[in-house]
Amino acid sequence: MITRDPSDFEQEQGLDFRDKQLLKTAFVHSSYVNELGDDSQGQDDNERLEFLGDSILGFVVSELLYRRYPKAREGELTAMRAALVRREALARFARRLRLGDYLYLGHGEEESGGRKRAATLCATFEAVVGAIYLDRGIEAVRGFVLPIVEADIERETLEALHKDPKSRLQEWSQSNFGVLPKYKQVDHAGPDHAKTFMFQVTIRDHRYGVGQGASKQEASQAAAAMALYHLDQLAPEYLPNAELESRFPPDPIR
Repeated sequence: MITRDPSDFEQEQGLDFRDKQLLKTAFVHSSYVNELGDDSQGQDDNERLEFLGDSILGFVVSELLYRRYPKAREGELTAMRAALVRREALARFARRLRLGDYLYLGHGEEESGGRKRAATLCATFEAVVGAIYLDRGIEAVRGFVLPIVEADIERETLEALHKDPKSRLQEWSQSNFGVLPKYKQVDHAGPDHAKTFMFQVTIRDHRYGVGQGASKQEASQAAAAMALYHLDQLAPEYLPNAELESRFPPDPIR
């Protein structure tokens, strides 16, 4: 596939970059620079712009949510922001803008479907945000990002608020540690016809929460809710249980 000229993107989005090379860099994948080798002539890849854009995007989305939901608590705002800036959401925004068409890729990355890969598209979207910020400032970033986010905000935020605790903890764990939480039964009480189960949840052998319930599923969901509560994440289902926490205290958050 022939890479489209970034100036087409600039024109379509109504942007007017002072530094055209900066915009091009936002679309340069590391595989492209690696293949150029000594012929790169100082061309950088977009990873530094991605790093900057990630922070700028988080700020702009946080500000939007803060103003849009004045009664939302910190944990709720955090969950909504996570839903809007997660890889899948940013990749969807990138596809909507056809950012993959502008990517400069190495031959191997091109042949393996790099233009459609979620991780690559997510990184490119962040890099574009970083480039806009450096060239045009925060107001230009707001003008670019907010219409895109506004189109999906209701769906994404409602989905975030209605996910069950285990699903939310799984997303948090994968995002922060790249692993899945593990659940284990630690105790049970009561007769067979009215048993109460107790489960703990660990991440990398570190206990984050313990819960109890009339079924194993209920107990594991309660454990995930406790973990989210102690992580200052959205956990509306969790009511602090001092007795249970004293028996199975969560490890210090790290």
